[in-house]
Amino acid sequence: MEILGTTLRICVDDLEASVAFYEGLTGTPALRFERGGVSVAAIGCFLLMSGPEAELEVLRKVSATIAVKDVDEAHAALTRVGAKVVAGPLPTPAGRNLIALHPDGSVFEYVDRNVPA
Repeated sequence: MEILGTTLRICVDDLEASVAFYEGLTGTPALRFERGGVSVAAIGCFLLMSGPEAELEVLRKVSATIAVKDVDEAHAALTRVGAKVVAGPLPTPAGRNLIALHPDGSVFEYVDRNVPA
């Protein structure tokens, strides 16, 4: 499985203040979207999330988002080495993702950019 990069997931109370900070830090404009009642801003390698505490509580359990070439390949590699896929693969607006529980208890999201035509 080829890992293309990682995204740091950060839950914030004040999305607008955080967006201004990270846009200034990276010199990159935020890409914004909503998912499951949570407002999201992707800025460089940072993924800022703000919303209802019940939703954020679940999101905080995922340590990072890992970009891969193909989620199906990641699924096979993860299960081969003993990880448990707890959600997905599922389509998203930007591709597909899955959530995996590693044997050490870490939880990661794996995403690809394979958007159906």
